[in-house]
Amino acid sequence: MTISNDSRARVKKAFEPIALGMGRLGLTPDALTLIGFAITVIGAVLVAGQLWLAGGIVIFLGGVFDMFDGTLARATGKVSNLGAFYDSVFDRAGEVVVYIGIVVGSSAAGFSEAAVVATVAMGAAVMVSYARAKSEGLGFTAGSGMAAVGIMPREVRLVILSLGLVLAGSRPYIKPGQGAACIESCIEPGGLILLVALAIIAIGATITTIQRILHVRRQARRQSP
Repeated sequence: MTISNDSRARVKKAFEPIALGMGRLGLTPDALTLIGFAITVIGAVLVAGQLWLAGGIVIFLGGVFDMFDGTLARATGKVSNLGAFYDSVFDRAGEVVVYIGIVVGSSAAGFSEAAVVATVAMGAAVMVSYARAKSEGLGFTAGSGMAAVGIMPREVRLVILSLGLVLAGSRPYIKPGQGAACIESCIEPGGLILLVALAIIAIGATITTIQRILHVRRQARRQSP
């Protein structure tokens, strides 16, 4: 399963009126990138404070802002390599900050299992982005082609993670005062939901990295004399 470039284009086209409205308010694409990052950081801080529901909603909103900066740049003819660089770097930074927030919040709740799986998911997510960046840097899959390769690009990870946080926050997370001493008997539905969401991301992102490696390998073979 992949998200085609046509699907991405349709989604971004739907956001164009909102992005243009923000442009009329004087906001530039780079400003929208920074605002989206700031919103994501706020969500991560909420999660670190174990405000899972609020954090999940804010993190999702921060992710949605990622649709606005590129859409505004294309609609106003302000697309630039520097803007694309900012967008990519702050997207990755925001994602890492969110996982750090989950690690801090889970550790504070005494749910070390979620902290460990969140760390694994963070590493797997970074590898997905690195595979794309390195392949494009070496001349494979020019443009945004690599973004459509794999079952779990950033948009899918964002939805799964935000949904996991929201559902975790809407249910008991972990029994107060228990901590990591009693694993299975202490985990409440909210904690289990978050743990499953993180595990899905870790596994899906790992598979996506492998898919991108194989994709580049096929391209390299075709280019070989």
